Amino acid sequence: MGNNHQQLGKILWKIADDLRGSMNADDFRDYMLAFLFLRYLSDNYERAAQKELIEEYPNPESVGNGGRSPLSVWYEKNPDLVHDFEEQMRCKIHYVIKPEYLLTNIIHLARTQSQELLKTLEDGFKHIENESFESAFAGLFSEINLSSEKLGKNHSQRNNQLCKIVPGSLKA
Repeated sequence: MGNNHQQLGKILWKIADDLRGSMNADDFRDYMLAFLFLRYLSDNYERAAQKELIEEYPNPESVGNGGRSPLSVWYEKNPDLVHDFEEQMRCKIHYVIKPEYLLTNIIHLARTQSQELLKTLEDGFKHIENESFESAFAGLFSEINLSSEKLGKNHSQRNNQLCKIVPGSLKA
């Protein structure tokens, strides 16, 4: 337990160092909480999907998916089963997250410096708040402003800043 706390402390300190001068402690806390919520929801969802799909769940080690989540691969191979799968997930864990908004894909976008990261995060937060399950997550990410100049003066600068801070804040 102590090592996990020390590791988390190091990660948060590194992110705080990257953001020094661009935002105050309250803003920083809001970003970190949003990313930690995303991490929790994604991890829980992927574990539940693996239990639901059992042997059909692609092996993350052998998928050759270019950084995408195993669930993305399953969605691609089984488009006719996606609706029923998502209904089952709503019954079992009470929410759905599309594969492109899962932690695995978000981290991949950040690590590859993708210019799609900012848009994917914005869309993912909206999806989780508005479509995951009824109104259970409404307002969950309301405190985070991905269009804030505190992240950068334009879309590209904000995206680049997120590419720096997301991998550390979402690291397992």
